Amino acid sequence: MNGLDWVVIGLYMAGMIGLSAWLGRRTRDGRDYYVAGNSMPWYAPGLSTMATQCSTNSLLGAPAFVVVHGLIWLQYELAVPLAMVFLMWVMLPMFRVLRLVSVYEYIEMRFGPATRTLLSVIFQLTRAFGTGITVYGIALVMQLAIGIPFAMAVVLLAVITIVYDMLGGIRAVIWSDVIQMGVLVLGIVFAGAALIGQLGGWAEVLARAPPETFRTLDFASHGLGDGNAFAFWPMLFGGFFLYLAYYGCDQTQVQRELSVRRIADIRWSLFLNGVGRFPLVLAYCALGVGLAAYLQLNPDFWNAVPLRGDGTPNANVLLIAFVLQHLPNGIIGLFVIALFAAAMSSLDSTINSLSATTARDIIDRYCLAPGRETPLWGNRLLTLFWGVVCTGFAFAAERIAGTIIEAVNKISSLMNGPILATFLLAMFTRRTRNRPMAAGIVAGFAGNFIVWKWLPGISWIWWNVIGALVTAAVAYGGSLLVPGPLFEDKRGLVWRPGRVVGDPGDTVRWPRVYLFLAVYAVVLLIVLLAIGRLANR
Repeated sequence: MNGLDWVVIGLYMAGMIGLSAWLGRRTRDGRDYYVAGNSMPWYAPGLSTMATQCSTNSLLGAPAFVVVHGLIWLQYELAVPLAMVFLMWVMLPMFRVLRLVSVYEYIEMRFGPATRTLLSVIFQLTRAFGTGITVYGIALVMQLAIGIPFAMAVVLLAVITIVYDMLGGIRAVIWSDVIQMGVLVLGIVFAGAALIGQLGGWAEVLARAPPETFRTLDFASHGLGDGNAFAFWPMLFGGFFLYLAYYGCDQTQVQRELSVRRIADIRWSLFLNGVGRFPLVLAYCALGVGLAAYLQLNPDFWNAVPLRGDGTPNANVLLIAFVLQHLPNGIIGLFVIALFAAAMSSLDSTINSLSATTARDIIDRYCLAPGRETPLWGNRLLTLFWGVVCTGFAFAAERIAGTIIEAVNKISSLMNGPILATFLLAMFTRRTRNRPMAAGIVAGFAGNFIVWKWLPGISWIWWNVIGALVTAAVAYGGSLLVPGPLFEDKRGLVWRPGRVVGDPGDTVRWPRVYLFLAVYAVVLLIVLLAIGRLANR
């Protein structure tokens, strides 16, 4: 890197802070700070969510995963359109009607304050640690690209993100992510063009990449004790449970969807993710194919990669090492910005949502008089607090898994199932009660932890399903043993057949949209089958 790269990076960072300060002028209270007064257009939260998905975990971890395991990660994406159908039809419209800020407010309406608090605290701890992994990833890049110590890199990233998040709230999070989405795509394009150029064309990339790189589907394994974590069935069913939990029950995602004007806007935002996410994931996984081909031609390139603590090369920084060697100055700065953008799009939304859940679920619920809310300055201080906590967790990230993308998914998979089961029981049953529900959450987490520690042959992707089933069995089974009347649903908190939540005058035929997404999932499967044929060439 030289002075031109630093100018590009400095201008971008200053622009982000300036934009946030300008957007923050309109913020008046907590609802404004956390859901933008329900004023955002549908495409902005949709693009913001996609930018978060294309985090540093993806830009670094996915190419590294492809180099090590092949394109088999793409199996995970088949579940996205299917999950969107359920979320568009049932879950998110109900939350928008209730005008929630914290999605866990719904759990109190249905079960009571104890279960709400339990879920909120679990979310805060697991999400903060998972975000620490994101900070770890970009700090590795900065350490390699800029030559500054790892600790200094972590602090630098955190300070910039915390400042613009504190200033602008959710508006700054969403609009900065929209800009960052464009920067991310440019970074992928420039890196891909450089790989193709070094190898002499796309045909050479396909010819030189090892055949196993193109392995996309594994129907032969099941991941239930065979030691194969990335088989088709766990990635389809585990992925479906994961995406329902992530897009429908995770505050970092739901909060953005709740910031829109209408229910139809939520549905279109989710539709954008259901259709657009696969091409985006395919694009950065293709960088891994290019790296695998480049390593076949230049095996000594592994020497340019720093070692992990166990003495093995850290594949997570293969892409940035290539960029530093083969892209011109100025473009290097742009790519580093893309990685900054990837990290900031994850960190900013996380610390804002952690601030929201702490304010609404803890402080407003237990520390303030009824009807009072945390003042705006308190919301900003909570953002600062969680930014510091997430930064601290970055120093423990390397010990979780071999690639960043595995690490962050392992953390979330521990709790996705129990959290999802809680929401599903709340929405579809009237018999489930508060105390059995809390016991079910604890049992679901404990079950996943036992599987992690003592049954390593079971794919961690199955944890999303196992945790949900254990939680549902304990919660509903325990509720059958507790005498008392069924839940009296006076506010429409329990979903019923034929009850469709929508906007007055909405003329969109949503069942046709849902059918389109289901067919789209089948098309993606056909695409993966076609790519997989290259593994047998």
